[in-house]
Amino acid sequence: MITGATGHLGANLVRRLLDEGDKVRVLVRERGHEAALDGLEVERVYGDLRDLSATRRAVAGCTHVYHCAAKVSTIDGDAAHRREIYECNVLGTHHLLCAAREAGVVRVVVTGSFSAVGHRLDDPSAPSDETLQVYPFERLMPYERSKVLVEHECLKAVIEGLDVVMATCCAIVGGNDFVPSRLGRTLCDFVNGKLRAYLRGGFEFVAARDIVAGHLLCMDRGRTGHKYIFSTEFLMLDELLGMFAEVSGVASPCRRLPAPLMLACSEITSFYLSRFHPQRPQRLTPGAIRLLRKCRHADLTKSRTELGYSPTGIREAVAQAYTFHQARGAITHRAARAPGAHPLAAGAGLPAEARS
Repeated sequence: MITGATGHLGANLVRRLLDEGDKVRVLVRERGHEAALDGLEVERVYGDLRDLSATRRAVAGCTHVYHCAAKVSTIDGDAAHRREIYECNVLGTHHLLCAAREAGVVRVVVTGSFSAVGHRLDDPSAPSDETLQVYPFERLMPYERSKVLVEHECLKAVIEGLDVVMATCCAIVGGNDFVPSRLGRTLCDFVNGKLRAYLRGGFEFVAARDIVAGHLLCMDRGRTGHKYIFSTEFLMLDELLGMFAEVSGVASPCRRLPAPLMLACSEITSFYLSRFHPQRPQRLTPGAIRLLRKCRHADLTKSRTELGYSPTGIREAVAQAYTFHQARGAITHRAARAPGAHPLAAGAGLPAEARS
């Protein structure tokens, strides 16, 4: 059973499991985005993780569970937003783990976030491993706090007898991004000329197929109660945007602005939008800027040595993401390359109808 099957990670994980011959059940919300499941032979159970009875129905009879669902957000938001983050991520995980224990599930793999991994206070860019705890007195986004609490729920479930392993995910790049993700929207905005500015910063990025492989490794080889970090490559933003330009053939007029200036403007904009237009999307939030400025790196020693994790390359994942969004009509720039024109992107990460 998979939660979050309509999201970027879940959509790729479902396809990998089906390719390997597994029977897959998914928990999806009523009136949710289900394009990621079109044409797939999966059993759908409709419900919400915040509803314990619906979660029990979804888990019943399953032996293995992948919990990929989460509400991802980089805004601080109002009280209602923070409550939704808590209920979806923390309470939802609690319900899933309770239902899994009651149903006798063999193992649960829970998707974690690199945001819930700590860093050295004297050097945030130093590689972080699974032993580093989040410093609680920093200014954290509600999402970051929620993912720390998700890990606490996992450890409590382990104490109560459930076999749980945590797969720590970085920013995902790749195809089958149906919703799309924040990074997918950034790629489209860059190519379409809507991304006008960026800052000096960087983060760990993981290819979609690598994070899927990481989840399977956690299910097969992970140690109960442990978490494992999965990344493909650290990139500065200008490197990532350079790859966007390379695969699309479009040189966007995107300018790098001083991070302090962007942070100050973002704080004002976010304050206004959160209070008067809370439903309006925010592209570059104060939380995202603070995170990118830290240039955090990941130490993959544990996942490599214990699980045999071997990441591929982020450049090909960027090409796959571009090809996917181009084929779905999200790329509108006239000078942009046609789907598959880039040698790395041909036929990669596309829905079946786009490959035919």
